[in-house]
Amino acid sequence: MRFLHTSDWHLGRTFHGGSLLDEQRAMVDAIVEIAEQHHVDAVIIAGDLFDRAIPPVEAVELWESAVARLRLTGAVVIAISGNHDSARRVSVHSRLLESGGVFLRGSIECCDEPILVESRHGAAPVAVYAVPYLDPVAARSVFGEAAFEPLEAGSIVADDASASDGDGDGDGDGDGADIDAETDAETDRPIRRRRVTHRSITAAAMASVRADLETREVSGTVVVAHTFVGGGVSSESERDITLGNVEQVPLTVFEGIGYVALGHLHGPQVFEGGRITYSGSPLPYSFSEEHHRKCVRIIDLDADGAVDVETVQLPAIMRLATLSGTLDDLLHDSSFADHEGSYVRAQLTDVHLPLNAMARLRDRFARAVELRHTPTGSELTGSATINAAQRRELPPLELTRSFFNDQEGRDPTDDELEWLDAALAQAMGVQR
Repeated sequence: MRFLHTSDWHLGRTFHGGSLLDEQRAMVDAIVEIAEQHHVDAVIIAGDLFDRAIPPVEAVELWESAVARLRLTGAVVIAISGNHDSARRVSVHSRLLESGGVFLRGSIECCDEPILVESRHGAAPVAVYAVPYLDPVAARSVFGEAAFEPLEAGSIVADDASASDGDGDGDGDGDGADIDAETDAETDRPIRRRRVTHRSITAAAMASVRADLETREVSGTVVVAHTFVGGGVSSESERDITLGNVEQVPLTVFEGIGYVALGHLHGPQVFEGGRITYSGSPLPYSFSEEHHRKCVRIIDLDADGAVDVETVQLPAIMRLATLSGTLDDLLHDSSFADHEGSYVRAQLTDVHLPLNAMARLRDRFARAVELRHTPTGSELTGSATINAAQRRELPPLELTRSFFNDQEGRDPTDDELEWLDAALAQAMGVQR
C-alpha cells in the first residue's frame, strides 16, 4: 500500500500582507503531479488545511479543486482539521463525500472509526485512523474521565476539579497549567486539581483506536494526527498549542502503529527511523523556514508490516532570503543577483538608516517585505541594555539619549545633546 503524506497547507495565508494564492496553486500542482507519478493509493493531509476558521472564498475554491484533482489520480483523499481550521466546516458533508473516496475528519467522535484503504493491487486493506486536532475542552466531553491526566500517588482530588475554565485544568485561570491547590490539613497530602492536556487526550484517543483495532483484521495501520510531539522543533509561523513543554505528546503514545502521519510543525522531521514523521508545510510561511527543504513523504506499507519512507522534495516555489549589508551593497553587489526574485528580509548595516530605504530596496528586490536596521559596530548601550524598571527612573534627557542610541546605534554628539536638551526644555515648559 502506498500513501502520500503532506500537511499544513494553510490555504488563504498571507505573507507580510501579500497574498500567497499563486504560490499555493503552484504547490497544489506539484503535489498532484507527485501523486500521479508515484501511483499512490491515498493522499493524507494532516491538518491546517486553511489558515483560519473562516477562509477567503479563493482559498475554499482552491481546496475544492485540489481535492477533486487528487481524487482523479485514483487516490483516496484523507484530511483532518488542524488547530487553524474550523472542525465543523472542514467536515461538512463528510458522510456524503466518503462514498466518493474523500474522507474529511473534523469530529473527535470519529477517532476510532478507521478508513479502510484498499490497494489497487489487491492487497488487504490498511486501517487509517484520522485523529483531528484535539481541543482539550471538546475532547473532555467526548472521552470523559479518560481525558484527564492521572493524579500522582497520594494526592487528593480537589472538590472543584471538574469545574471548567476553558482550558481543561479546572483552576479558573485558563492557562492549562498544573497547580497545587493547597495541602490537606489533616493528612498533609497535596490537593491537586485534575487537568486535561494534549498528552492525556491523545492517549485517550489512541486507547479508543487500539480498542477498535483489536476487532479488525488489516494488513497495516496508519494514524493521522495534528499535534506537537516531544522532541519536535517549531518555527515562527505555527500557532502555539503548548504551555512550555508540558503539553507535548510523547512518542510512546503511538506505540504499535505502523506509520504516524503528523501535522502542525512546519519543518520536515523524522522520529523512530521514519515510523513517525512530520511532512512539514509545503511552503515556507516565515523567515525561520528560510533554509527548510520542503517535501512530501511517500510511504510504502508491506503486508508484513514493514514501513519504507521516501522523502520527495518539492520545487522551490517560494524562495526566502535574509540579506545583510549597507544599502549601497544590497543595491549594487552582484552577489545578491540570485535573490532579486526572492522574498527578502534586509538587515541594513549603515551607521545611519538611509532615507526611503525600503522603497529603494524594492527597486531591485520587488519582494522585499522586511527591513531591520543593525548598524555595524554599534555598541547598543542604550535602551537595548536598560530594562523597563530602570527606564522609568531615568531623567528625561538620559531617556532621550537612550532612545537616540537605540535608533542611531551611537550616542549623540555634544551639539546634538545640546539640541535635545533645549527641545526637551521647550516641550516641558522649563526655562533655561
